[in-house]
Amino acid sequence: MSKVAAVQMASGPNIQANLDQAKRLIEDAAKQGAGLVVLPENFALMAMSEPERVKQAEVAGKGAIQKFLSAQAKKHGIWLVGGTIPLQGEAEGKSLAASLLFNDKGEQVAHYNKIHMFDVLIKDSGEKYNESQTTEAGEEIVVVDSPFGKIGMAVCYDLRFPELFRNLADKGMDICVLPSAFTAITGKAHWEPLLRARAIENQCYLIAAAQGGFHINGRETHGNSMIVDPWGTVLNRIQSGNGVVVADIDMNFLRKTRKNFPVLKHRRINCVIS
Repeated sequence: MSKVAAVQMASGPNIQANLDQAKRLIEDAAKQGAGLVVLPENFALMAMSEPERVKQAEVAGKGAIQKFLSAQAKKHGIWLVGGTIPLQGEAEGKSLAASLLFNDKGEQVAHYNKIHMFDVLIKDSGEKYNESQTTEAGEEIVVVDSPFGKIGMAVCYDLRFPELFRNLADKGMDICVLPSAFTAITGKAHWEPLLRARAIENQCYLIAAAQGGFHINGRETHGNSMIVDPWGTVLNRIQSGNGVVVADIDMNFLRKTRKNFPVLKHRRINCVIS
């Protein structure tokens, strides 16, 4: 059995203030025995505008946010998922929404770029998002070996695309890490049902670390960070505000679930992302 943690924040436009808050929450998770800690989407920067986020993008392998993540992982001897941070990509005027995984030595061992872009209109609130205008979409599916099991990486809006998760499962995913910043309205309607469905469908643990609260840029995020097991049971959650949620994950339980209820072996239709 291993302990894992999801960190919940209400980040703002001040990078150093966000890193200070993340530092305290990572330390809290480590003190509770978590060996794998997941930060939320935009943990280091919830910018006032999308162009401002792009301006703050770091070069891959360099920059204060990446140095922070490496140092925290090494200091606490944990595996750390750096939510998402803006990294420079190839498209002019855009940045990548990059989720970085560091091992307990502070080494970056995986890099996932968010694939699905949040281009939506939420009629109830009038909120409109055009993430593709300033974010370069990723193309590669990422699953990486770890002491806790095979970790599959996804981000926020990816949650709505079951074919991505099925492809992660095909690559051996045991645990999915999902940094997120669901809006208050969409989160209330869809967050928990989607999380539990993805965990049940793919018989995996799901660590969902969310933004939760009111942000200086005017956004309100849903929060409700949680850890879900392969049977769809919510093992632990935090509803709102800054905090940490910790739970045990049990690979024996995962293996027994897959053996006794072999959904993944009963498939008759394959959906493969080329």
